[in-house]
Amino acid sequence: YVGQEKLRPQSGWLPLAFGLDWSRPPRQMNSTSFFYAHTDQWRYETLGVEEIISPTAPEGVWDGALIDYNVRSERMGWLPSAPQLKQNPLSIAKDAATAGLEAKDYVAKALKSGEFHMSCEDPDHPDNWPPHMFVWCSNLSRSPGKGHQYFLKHLLGTSHGVQGKDLGETGLQNPKAGVWPHYAPIRKIHLLETPDFRKSSTCGHSDLV
Repeated sequence: YVGQEKLRPQSGWLPLAFGLDWSRPPRQMNSTSFFYAHTDQWRYETLGVEEIISPTAPEGVWDGALIDYNVRSERMGWLPSAPQLKQNPLSIAKDAATAGLEAKDYVAKALKSGEFHMSCEDPDHPDNWPPHMFVWCSNLSRSPGKGHQYFLKHLLGTSHGVQGKDLGETGLQNPKAGVWPHYAPIRKIHLLETPDFRKSSTCGHSDLV
């Protein structure tokens, strides 16, 4: 919210969007982590953890890529994420009932056995893409989307100004906690809707306005 309008419909869409009739309070994912993963900015990241680590951090090996720490945080439940699992959540409750288990026990067992996988471990797999997105009163394809050129290339698959090279091409540090596909996907979003009264840049890239 930056002053354009008041969020009057909030009380209407919150229960629907976050399932408040099932559980409260909702744990919402921070948009920085979401877009860092899904715009593939992690594939171009050259900043090392050792360059920004706190001097008060415990002694030990602090290596890996920045995306590795996001993955670890999501695995341990510290960082809410969306989507959480590579598997379709709509079928999990049904499968758990068939197996005679509560959903939480069924998911924990499947994660331990390797049957289920966290989405954060492979954000470039088609099952983990955000294929449909609403953009409300934001201009993601320009300055509000930090690193918006990566938005244009990997989320929207349109003209872009990305000049950096994929770390896989340069032989630099690759993430350790997740899967590294050889090729970064182009255009993850198949339907972009923008309810907006301004003709923003995002409106120009949207399928529906």
